Amino acid sequence: MIETVREKGYDATFSVHNHNDLGMGTANTLTGVQAGARQVEVTINGIGERAGNTSLEEVVAAIHTKKIGTTNINREYIGESSKLLSKITGVNVQPNKAIVGSNAFSHSSGIHQDGFLKKP
Repeated sequence: MIETVREKGYDATFSVHNHNDLGMGTANTLTGVQAGARQVEVTINGIGERAGNTSLEEVVAAIHTKKIGTTNINREYIGESSKLLSKITGVNVQPNKAIVGSNAFSHSSGIHQDGFLKKP
């Protein structure tokens, strides 16, 4: 839809606002960015109604690592912000939550650890 409207020559700032009901919030947001959306509506830790909204941390990490755009987000504070929000809301972040979960980047056993040790 964004591409179609842009092709018609409309000069507007397109925004995407996605929910994660089917586990596709981040994917849909990134597709919107690739189509030309310059604003994304996100939330820290995916907090939101129903299954939550698109997570800021996932979108920023994907945009940065996949080089599909730029942001003005200071990535240095994402983990700290996640912890603060968790403390304020009393909603714990699941350990395997992408980017901010305590196990997100840990290597402790098995084939993952073997591969990491052989070629970090």
